[in-house]
Amino acid sequence: MSEITPTFKPALILHGGAGNIRRDKLPPDLYDKHHTSLQSYLRSTHALLKDGASALDAAVHAVSLMEDDELFNCGRASVFTTAGTIEMEASIMVTTVQDPNQNRPGEMKKAAAVMNVRNVRHPIQLARESLLRTGQTPHGKPTHDGGSMHPQLAGPHVETLAREWGLEFKPDEWFWTQRRWDEHQRGLEGKDEPISLSQGTVGCVCLDQWGNLAVATSTGGKTNKLPGRIGDTPTLGAGFWAEAWDLMFPGHTIALALEAASPVASHGNTDVPAPAPRFMGKVVTGTMAGVHEFCGNLKDSLRSCLGSRPRGQNLDPPAYSSCPPSVHGYARKAMAISGTGDGDSFLRLAAAHSVASLSRLQNFSVGQAVKSVAGPGGALQRSAGPRWGITGEGEGGFIGIEVDTECTGDSAEELRKLRRGNVVFDFNCGGLWRAWIEHDGNGKDVERIMVFRDEYE
Repeated sequence: MSEITPTFKPALILHGGAGNIRRDKLPPDLYDKHHTSLQSYLRSTHALLKDGASALDAAVHAVSLMEDDELFNCGRASVFTTAGTIEMEASIMVTTVQDPNQNRPGEMKKAAAVMNVRNVRHPIQLARESLLRTGQTPHGKPTHDGGSMHPQLAGPHVETLAREWGLEFKPDEWFWTQRRWDEHQRGLEGKDEPISLSQGTVGCVCLDQWGNLAVATSTGGKTNKLPGRIGDTPTLGAGFWAEAWDLMFPGHTIALALEAASPVASHGNTDVPAPAPRFMGKVVTGTMAGVHEFCGNLKDSLRSCLGSRPRGQNLDPPAYSSCPPSVHGYARKAMAISGTGDGDSFLRLAAAHSVASLSRLQNFSVGQAVKSVAGPGGALQRSAGPRWGITGEGEGGFIGIEVDTECTGDSAEELRKLRRGNVVFDFNCGGLWRAWIEHDGNGKDVERIMVFRDEYE
């Protein structure tokens, strides 16, 4: 990668759990410990990205550090099951904003997750190795490019692979912490928590200099979960997701599909009249006006299925006036998000994929889509119904990054220009531990570490 000129400003955001975190149960010394840890991991990961590390390597680096930190519910300080055991989960997913047909260093969309893992010091590194090592060609020969037929691996089987791959193992005693054990005992007895512990998943989302996005997520799961439970963290589309897509002019994508499907277009036989083109079983008028009318109807149908954008916000894709549809009628967008909170609710809603669908199909920004799903009054909260605020159901939040390219001219050199990654987050509960880098008005990088919506005092 070092031989190719970087084209993107690196960006990242971390999360360290979310839930019913209250000011009156978060003493200053515990807050300071979280702040110090998150700041340290933010700085070291940002330094890697600025030095040319890939988004994948940087995200795994950050999460590995949190897996060794007793403050967080992952790795060493994971919570206990009802049987007093520790079963961990982790996942990785990557994508790229770069045109996959261009000769650039990029990451095609791929993912890997591990679950019911015991004694592996860094489950996130096991997920990474699974992503890179478990592919195979049609002839059964192994590959190392992430082309995997094993996106999810569980229990003793994946631990056997971890030993073959040389990953580090630790005994049960290394993962045991007094604080988590006390929490386990109080949970069995039905007692409330005396202080605000980090109950949720940890994660990191990174954008590297070449437009690659990676999301890395790791957790010990729910306190006193049944042995064998699998949560949202290793489930694609529930607790994590990454995706990239081309943004086309209204009607342009469907018009191309109709043209390609037409017998005249396919066979060049102008003597035989083509039947009326169809899309999703419906006849579409063969003029561009008819196509645009159909696209408007389709957009209304999608809006009715997925919910409405807040009033006053434009639903139409942006116009790229300098690039006519027949030449360069698109830009490319990518996003990656990591969730933390009540995993059952994330699973039922396929929450992470729902965020991506709102952005891709309704032209929401990723920030707007995250707010719609995980913000106050969003889909996660509504899913709890009358149990909201009583059982912890539906509580949680997302962090993420979105980035896009935009059309700036008709030449290949001017087709795309540098865009900064946009860091996003939202949550519907008491707090979300998060740390990110943002840019001030002078172009300088500024560190932010927060747990509540306003500063801790």
